[in-house]
Amino acid sequence: MTIKLNQAALRHARQLIKDSQTAKDTRDDWSEHAPDADQENKFIEKNGYPEYGRWHLGEDTDKTPETKGRYSFPFGDFRRLHRCAILAIESRAAQNNYDDIAKAAKALLEDLDK
Repeated sequence: MTIKLNQAALRHARQLIKDSQTAKDTRDDWSEHAPDADQENKFIEKNGYPEYGRWHLGEDTDKTPETKGRYSFPFGDFRRLHRCAILAIESRAAQNNYDDIAKAAKALLEDLDK
């Protein structure tokens, strides 16, 4: 498993923050705010995997591009970036030694909290 920071997603997240397309929710809200499998599938059907990938800070380059399994560390609901998701990403990435993803999440959090 080779999960790396998805640069396209990081650019997308920064743009969402710049455009104020964010939800400033609290740490434990992500389980309720995260898209479910049906919402993900509908989004992919309508927009394709490249756009789906732009909503995930992690990308496993060993996996096929046209699969959900390629992408990890989701940060939004396909409309807005969620602060609770960024908090979860920072914690989970640090616990699993994905330092570049944890560092990116921390920087996004700082931008969000300005």
